[in-house]
Amino acid sequence: MLLILLFFYCVPRGVVKLTPAHDFNDYEAGLRHNLEQIEVFDETGTMLDLVPKYKGMDLKTARKEIVKDLENLGAIEKIEDYVHNVGKCYRCHDTVEPRISMQWFMRMKELAEPAIDVVKSGKVRFVPDRFDKTYLHWMENIKDWCISRQIWWGHRIPAYYCEECGEIMVANKAPSECKNCKSKKIHQDPDTLDTWFSSALWPFSTMGWPEETEDFKYFYPTNTLVTAYDIIFFWVARMIFSSLEHTGKIPFDTVFMHGLVRDAQGRKMSKSLGNGIDPIDIIKDYGADSLRFSLVQNMTLGNDVKYSAEKAGAAKNFANKIWNAAKFVISNTDKQALDNYKKEDLKIEDKWLLNKLDKLVVEVTKHIEKYEVGIAAIKIYDFIWNEYCDWYIEMSKPRLYSEESKTKNACIYVLNYVLLTFLKLLHPFMPFLTEKIYQELNSQKLSIMLETWPEIKDKFEYEEEEKGIEIIKNIIVNIRNIRANMNVVPSKKTNLIFVTTKYEKLIKEAEGFLKKLGFAEKITVQADKKEIPENSISIVSDSIELFIPFEELVDIEKELERLEGERKKLQNEVERAEKMLNNKGFVEKAPKEKIEEEQIKLAKYKEMLSTVEKRISEIK
Repeated sequence: MLLILLFFYCVPRGVVKLTPAHDFNDYEAGLRHNLEQIEVFDETGTMLDLVPKYKGMDLKTARKEIVKDLENLGAIEKIEDYVHNVGKCYRCHDTVEPRISMQWFMRMKELAEPAIDVVKSGKVRFVPDRFDKTYLHWMENIKDWCISRQIWWGHRIPAYYCEECGEIMVANKAPSECKNCKSKKIHQDPDTLDTWFSSALWPFSTMGWPEETEDFKYFYPTNTLVTAYDIIFFWVARMIFSSLEHTGKIPFDTVFMHGLVRDAQGRKMSKSLGNGIDPIDIIKDYGADSLRFSLVQNMTLGNDVKYSAEKAGAAKNFANKIWNAAKFVISNTDKQALDNYKKEDLKIEDKWLLNKLDKLVVEVTKHIEKYEVGIAAIKIYDFIWNEYCDWYIEMSKPRLYSEESKTKNACIYVLNYVLLTFLKLLHPFMPFLTEKIYQELNSQKLSIMLETWPEIKDKFEYEEEEKGIEIIKNIIVNIRNIRANMNVVPSKKTNLIFVTTKYEKLIKEAEGFLKKLGFAEKITVQADKKEIPENSISIVSDSIELFIPFEELVDIEKELERLEGERKKLQNEVERAEKMLNNKGFVEKAPKEKIEEEQIKLAKYKEMLSTVEKRISEIK
């Protein structure tokens, strides 16, 4: 008896169930030939009557008593600690005690073969395609599936037991009597089906199957399943072989695999680590669209995504940018202006934006069709933030605020048309914000979801205009950088003198917004460098040379005085940092982090000093 209990104690991961018998030979026979009938403890972890002395004890107490008894018998040679894997409950963290018990299994070989064929033949494809190897590995090495579970919620096992003769009956409907002995004393198996068994029925059972409903005929089979890679076998494979078995059809033709959402350190979110994120809390702080966009924007095919509050905050700023842009457009729009729009009134900046928009539609559509949704989101983000908000809206203001502008209606039309188009592109990524703005723009329309996808054009009408505006943008950026380096206030206007023959027309066409965005009081275009002030800053871009009279930007004497003071401060900082780093005592005793910090400071101060000295040289 004690030898058997010793076997039970020493192998806690392979708990043995024993059937009561009168002598050791009976137990040994039970171990060898009838393990499924052996039972040591019940479902609550309480010892049964295999050994009367331990009956009613919990497992932990029984183990200690068994060891004591073995020690008293002199049957233990030694006791030593060792490390091994022990299953723990994810809720209470207590040790999981395995028990041998009767379960229902499904034979899988016949079901797996057609499910393997549809993937190998390409009828069902994985995106990215590397995941078909994972799928095939599971299916080609498949084992029979234990489909019964001892849980409260789920489909009941359709098995019925006769209490008189022990007959087991499996049927679609509960039998009224035993088919063997005709007894009425029948009860259903209390177990439920594995959750994944029920989930495997989802593609067709939700459509009314086995009835030929209109939904079933229209929606089944579907096109694309979107799911995470960690349930390829648990769900995807089981949907495929269940659908093939019950309907004779594949459930979907494409499986788009995305990664898992992990914490900022790349760890899987779990209760044990305490690093889980409640999306409701994030939505309260940042909004549902911001959370959604921050995750999608960082997606790459089949790879995990790291969540961070900073990214959600950046997405919220993006949502605010769109909202403010929409408010600006709506406040500057009237129906009469839209009705009176004429294509011939489009200016160069309008054509530039429309050309950019056409290219955006093509690129976003292409990436979505290739399931590269992260790249598509980035493309939309860049267009809205940079081209539309930061550039075109600013370019449009001189025309919108001028009562004399003959092309105002065209500007209003472009603002509305581009806004509506990129809302359609953005809707899959930020559905709530885009729907709200769409309703404000089109109060008579039901929903943006009923709109058609933006038209994809094979040819772009305004390539030359786009190239021209990009040249002007580059000039404006250079002007802004020069003014920022010299601390010129925005209210200080200057003259801009362009020397070019090739782009004279371009500059004239862009003059309206070039004055505003280039902080110009006057714009001059000339063919040569005659009469250009001696103290002028020059900018060269393509075949254009721009001169800005220096005296109009700053007071030279005051600027030199300010720069000399800045140079002196930086020289002192460089001298201090070099002295500290050359001090042998400091280097030997100071923490590594402190030394690295001083080295970074020294490099920064040297770079700043070089910039200041360059400015002084340019002015002199």
